[in-house]
Amino acid sequence: MTSQPTTQPPADRYTRPFGWPTTLWIGGLHLAALAAPFFFTWSGLVLFGVLYVLTGLGITLGYHRLLTHRSFHTIKPVEYLFTLFGVLANQEGPLGWASNHRKHHTHSDEDGDPHSPEHGFWWAHFGWLTRPERIDEERKLFNVKDLAKDPVLRFFERFHWVFPIVLGVVLYFLGELWSGSGVSWVLWGVAFRTVFVYHATWLVNSAAHKWGYRGFETTDKSRNLWWVAMLTFGEGWHNNHHAHQRSAAHGLRWWEVDVTYMIIRGMAWIGLARDIHVSPKPKAKPGSRKSVWRILWPKKGRRMRKVTNAMQ
Repeated sequence: MTSQPTTQPPADRYTRPFGWPTTLWIGGLHLAALAAPFFFTWSGLVLFGVLYVLTGLGITLGYHRLLTHRSFHTIKPVEYLFTLFGVLANQEGPLGWASNHRKHHTHSDEDGDPHSPEHGFWWAHFGWLTRPERIDEERKLFNVKDLAKDPVLRFFERFHWVFPIVLGVVLYFLGELWSGSGVSWVLWGVAFRTVFVYHATWLVNSAAHKWGYRGFETTDKSRNLWWVAMLTFGEGWHNNHHAHQRSAAHGLRWWEVDVTYMIIRGMAWIGLARDIHVSPKPKAKPGSRKSVWRILWPKKGRRMRKVTNAMQ
């Protein structure tokens, strides 16, 4: 029998040892982010903006909708490129991230949810990262065996921590060559940007299960929150997502702007996305074409064949 969720983390969460490497790394990035305004440069700010978009989409489009939910398919070079962007967001490797998110959907707002807000807002926001559950690798990745078959994704999973460090080193030397702004580029392009994307992502787990409106009756407390959607390229339409988990579109009403889905549609238009799962619109009439799942640009679509052949 499943235990009822409580308003505070249960005892085992209090007694778990701190995950010191993760806790110190996140804490260090926050301290470095606080220093960023004292090393402000316009080039550093531009770098922040560019990397915020790329790494944010690495999470929303790459880690989340492409890998975790398989909301659409693309050619492998594009899949690996967005996975790389996700790795540079420094939110764990693609397999670990997908595993935790699939657990979240399986046990949403219950004890099995890694970041249930039923255990407290701050636990859902970041506390769960500081006291991780101690499980072996096989149990940790039991629900992503489909992804683990790919050797490139396994490589990203094993060495995900290396890529942000390499990025920092590269940005430092490029910044020094550009205008002697190496420290500024590292602080704005790595530290401040990483912390910003961290909190934007974490708000989906915390704020979007607490505030906002519900378009669908789901078994959890997920909600649609417009300002989180703006920060996360459409991820804040969280109740829509929980109601239709495989849908590539999270924004289902005309005012629910979903930048990630717009990009997926743009990729399809140039032949780089296919098998796009689209959920029915809210209040669609039963039996109508709009009330059933549709798959856009099926696997053998002309555009996809053309691009695949060109890549070979």
